[in-house]
Amino acid sequence: MANVVVVGSQWGDEGKGKIVDWLSEQADVVIRYQGGHNAGHTLVIDGVSYKLALLPSGLVRGKLSVIGNGVVIDPHALVAEIERLGAQGVKVTPDVLRIADNATLILSLHRELDALRENASAEGTKIGTTKRGIGPAYEDKVGRRAIRVMDLANMSTLPAKIDRLLTHHNALLRGLGLAEISSETIFEELSSVADKILPFMDKSWYLLDQARREGKRLLFEGAQGALLDNDHGTYPFVTSSNTVAGQATTGSGLGPNSIDYVLGITKAYTTRVGEGPFPTEQQNEVGEFLGERGHEFGTNTGRRRRCGWFDAVIVRQTVCTSGITGIALTKLDVLDGLDEIKICVGYELDGERIDYLPASQGAQARVVPIYESMPGWKETTQGARSWAELPAQAIKYVRRVEELIGAPVAVLSTSPERDDTILVQNPFQD
Repeated sequence: MANVVVVGSQWGDEGKGKIVDWLSEQADVVIRYQGGHNAGHTLVIDGVSYKLALLPSGLVRGKLSVIGNGVVIDPHALVAEIERLGAQGVKVTPDVLRIADNATLILSLHRELDALRENASAEGTKIGTTKRGIGPAYEDKVGRRAIRVMDLANMSTLPAKIDRLLTHHNALLRGLGLAEISSETIFEELSSVADKILPFMDKSWYLLDQARREGKRLLFEGAQGALLDNDHGTYPFVTSSNTVAGQATTGSGLGPNSIDYVLGITKAYTTRVGEGPFPTEQQNEVGEFLGERGHEFGTNTGRRRRCGWFDAVIVRQTVCTSGITGIALTKLDVLDGLDEIKICVGYELDGERIDYLPASQGAQARVVPIYESMPGWKETTQGARSWAELPAQAIKYVRRVEELIGAPVAVLSTSPERDDTILVQNPFQD
């Protein structure tokens, strides 16, 4: 039996929630391995929508779910999310949720610093952060001054750790001419939530290793998309963590030999939220069509997503950087009714044709997409559950996507409903 990593192959919002939910029926454990509550998943089960941010998608199915050490956790946001699920009838207990004891916590000072920086940035240099403290929390983690989940278990040692943290943050605030933060404020912030978080704390690496040795199926769930990766994405317009599939091992505490299959969730067109390069963006009626038909608004932020044609160049690059075995192609139905569909097959940069997205910020802004056009289809693909139900031209589109990105379609999604899915290759089967 295989262990599977789910990774977004574009800039996020590819429909990972539905696919993880669909796969979780076969999984024994679902692990969230990076990011924070800045990226959300929407699950639609029997007509009911569940909006998740920090909690792994398997929880709704009653699967053992783990928040790994690679995640940064806003404890108050987590408690609020648990309560929201409870109000929808999903009971979250330590029997189904575990949190890595060495995961970093997001504090109010992180949110404030995040917003302060973004608001102070000039137009054109804004990163597009959600202002939820994700970046500053990761900075404190690598700066070796973070407060971690395990620190809540010994409140007597917490003041010294808070003082170490504030040595850095109060220096920043003084430099900006702002009021400093007292250690008592942070201590109260953490002590007020500690008892609600600690029952879920566990040695997640040990728990997962035991599960793997027992032959249980592990499903690793990423947030955002590989093109927002801090190393391999459109830097600096990226998130503050590694979002490629390799982070599944680092962010869970398991080794590379624990991964058997990488499933890249790939939207049949392209979207992006916030700032940064987007070569195939359509700021015209095509973009409006895709946005309206695809309901392209952020799950957590409500921000409107930028929309454009499918970019085979960036997905092909992600297939490489994430080691993608096969893709789950989502939202094919959004393309229904178009007379013509375009696919970006390469770029022109300063008069030269290239087949990759350059790392340079300036070069990324200058690339011009090279398109290949295909006829669209008038029939609907929505709700199709077999290849026989798809229009011939839709099948040709899917096959061309496979050819261009160098990876097969393992799963084809034709609506938000989990059962409206065509299975080509089961990632959980060796």
